[in-house]
Amino acid sequence: MKTLSTLLFLFVCSLTLFAQPKTVVFQTDFGLKDGAVSAMKGVAMGVNPNLKLFDLTHEIPAYNIWEAAYRLEQTAPYWPKGTVFVSVVDPGVGTERKSVVLKTKSGHYFVGPDNGSFTLIAESLGIQEVHEIDEALNRRRNSQSSYTFHGRDVYAYTAARLAAGVITLAQVGNRLPNEVVKIPFQKPVLEGKAIVGNIPILDVQYGNIWTNISADLFKKLNIAAGQKVKITVWQNEKLIFEGKMPFANTFGEVPEGQPMAYLNSLMNLSFALNMGDFSTKYSVKSGPEWKVRVEK
Repeated sequence: MKTLSTLLFLFVCSLTLFAQPKTVVFQTDFGLKDGAVSAMKGVAMGVNPNLKLFDLTHEIPAYNIWEAAYRLEQTAPYWPKGTVFVSVVDPGVGTERKSVVLKTKSGHYFVGPDNGSFTLIAESLGIQEVHEIDEALNRRRNSQSSYTFHGRDVYAYTAARLAAGVITLAQVGNRLPNEVVKIPFQKPVLEGKAIVGNIPILDVQYGNIWTNISADLFKKLNIAAGQKVKITVWQNEKLIFEGKMPFANTFGEVPEGQPMAYLNSLMNLSFALNMGDFSTKYSVKSGPEWKVRVEK
């Protein structure tokens, strides 16, 4: 009898745990100077005050859809299955671009405009389902006359309802084909004795250059620590930088102010000046139009 009671208790606990509201993570280009982000969180809390609300970042440069796409890919894999992300970098707010919920094969959910923001997580995490948000059902009450704050009125509201279990994914709206709008960029590929890739983002605090070339792909060049690598960088077809630098494991392996190649915290090939700003010195930036070639 005691064993049966224990099993029943554990079963009830498991159901309670399963039913607990999930986490919502917010990303925008709004900044924190006004109440926009707080308003979104207020809407979510109005759906269920037990939701766990977190920020990814609200410092995406204004209108920079590509950087929004990168920050989602950089961050999402570290969050538990079931986490709901709201990404609002939406220069086309109020236009005909679709508002969607994307569920990836990893079990994460992404809510926002289908404008390219989901380019990278769709590729890296895979698409399981895409649903268009039915605003007749999933829009904050009495907000139909507002055309410029879908982050508050549609995305935060829908994400909170989904995370809280008020609606299922099917109740978000009509299911769409398993595809999203994608921003074209240079994928990392081995070309003979060189690797060509993209510079998706900067390590903005320090001016380091991060590429999408993985450690595994870089290993195919057989470049050991201390050996030189040749780096060539273009913006579209314009040559921006060409030079050689040692591949190092740590910044301290090169003199202060000198360039180096290294593997960043995501285990992707990167370039830096030790105690300096590579981006500023060499006018190298980031985005889908930036391409890099690496060779011995």
